[in-house]
Amino acid sequence: MSDVPAVKAALKSQAVETPSWAYGNSGTRFKVFAQPGVPRSPQEKLDDAAQVHAATGVAPTVALHIPWDTVEDYGALAKYAEERGLKLGAINSNVFQDDDYKLGSVTHPDPAVRRKALGHLLECVDIMDATGSRDLKLWFSDGTNYPGQDDIAARQDRLAEALSAVYERLGEDQRMLLEYKFFEPAFYTTDVPDWGTAYAHCLKLGPKAQVCVDTGHHAPGTNIEFIVALLLREKKLGAFDFNSRFYADDDLMVGAADPFQLFRIMYEVVRGGGLTSGVAFMLDQCHNIEPKIPAIIRSVMNVQEATAKALLVDRDALATAQREGDVLGANAVLMDAYNTDVRPLLAEVREESGIAPDPMAAYRASGWAERIVAERVGGEQAGWGA
Repeated sequence: MSDVPAVKAALKSQAVETPSWAYGNSGTRFKVFAQPGVPRSPQEKLDDAAQVHAATGVAPTVALHIPWDTVEDYGALAKYAEERGLKLGAINSNVFQDDDYKLGSVTHPDPAVRRKALGHLLECVDIMDATGSRDLKLWFSDGTNYPGQDDIAARQDRLAEALSAVYERLGEDQRMLLEYKFFEPAFYTTDVPDWGTAYAHCLKLGPKAQVCVDTGHHAPGTNIEFIVALLLREKKLGAFDFNSRFYADDDLMVGAADPFQLFRIMYEVVRGGGLTSGVAFMLDQCHNIEPKIPAIIRSVMNVQEATAKALLVDRDALATAQREGDVLGANAVLMDAYNTDVRPLLAEVREESGIAPDPMAAYRASGWAERIVAERVGGEQAGWGA
């Protein structure tokens, strides 16, 4: 059996980073449904994030997206976060919403466009210096739609050149997290389509470059836990972007489509030492039809529940069954942990940490939802591009 005190200690030390953009109006490319009480500034996003942390106890950092979260004084924004019990987390670059990037950003055939994109990436490192952020997260929509549109290998050369320049600019305690997506918006070739491409670039760059696994960015049937296990083994797993998807997009709440998959992923994280090796557990979600703050709280809870189940796996029994070739016995060990109701355990962990046992109920009782609807009247709501 698992050591329950050790499981509790691991759960208390877990941290899940929430994304600033999830608090704003965001959703699919077809329609964004505005909600009352949505933040109008990065500061108000942090106010909402503080409510998530207060309810869950494990969401102490907030990722920023530039230029969506542009402010005049990033040091002041970091202080604002600190006053609310938070820290600023990963800085996410944006080289996909400018008209100049129609044919790519850092892989664009025009050197002037490439210079513009690289300048933005270097600006993001400057922002990291001001906020004290450890991680720069890079996702590129770059790719092609038609055979012959551009030289595939040349685009990889351009990508490598840009990544190298950014890598050289990083401070000693800063990291580059390279994310991948196998298609969309590019439909013929995507310049960073899979973990292998991201891994190859990171391996060449050095130890400060690691792969970010977005759990929604895979073809149907992909064994994501295998990717996680391999990257952990190679010490190249830097972060997760947790989310979920049923078909092609990836912005649903983590664990919504396949909670068993999330458990399997988290078991490999536990097995590979990922809970203590600096892997960043970040949400990357957009909440279009559901209330935003409760959806983020529920998402954090989903990660906690999957982690708790993964920690409860009887690894001695599993190892014995694996050595003996007991196929069904080994599978049963995993299934026993997955089928455990961990909600009472997590309620105990929260109470021992001095917070309410039910985060959703605690948020409802706080009155924050009603307060922000009443107070956030006027101004421009934050959202994609704002």
